[in-house]
Amino acid sequence: MHLDEISCCVARGAHAVLLLDRAGWHTTDKLNVPKNITLIFLPSRAPELNPVENIWQYLRANWLSNRVFETYDEIIEAASDAWRKLTAAPDVIKSIGLRQWAHVGHS
Repeated sequence: MHLDEISCCVARGAHAVLLLDRAGWHTTDKLNVPKNITLIFLPSRAPELNPVENIWQYLRANWLSNRVFETYDEIIEAASDAWRKLTAAPDVIKSIGLRQWAHVGHS
């Protein structure tokens, strides 16, 4: 359903490319990929190519680790609170995802 939703947002005559990790739900043969989307899989064990891994690491390190949650609702509240804090700091997100080697020729 997610790929269908993305497909609907791709301009007529255009093509979308999605970069994905190799999670089982991304690589299953049961996945129906629309014709206007191409999936490109990142190499295994290459977090430097997948900045979202560093985002999760930052969330855990700053707001979610070394805590004991009594209920499921406490987990959801803590994760939501951490996400709100992070999204309120776009410069932090940018710095986490920045890769100097990806900006060749730019200062």
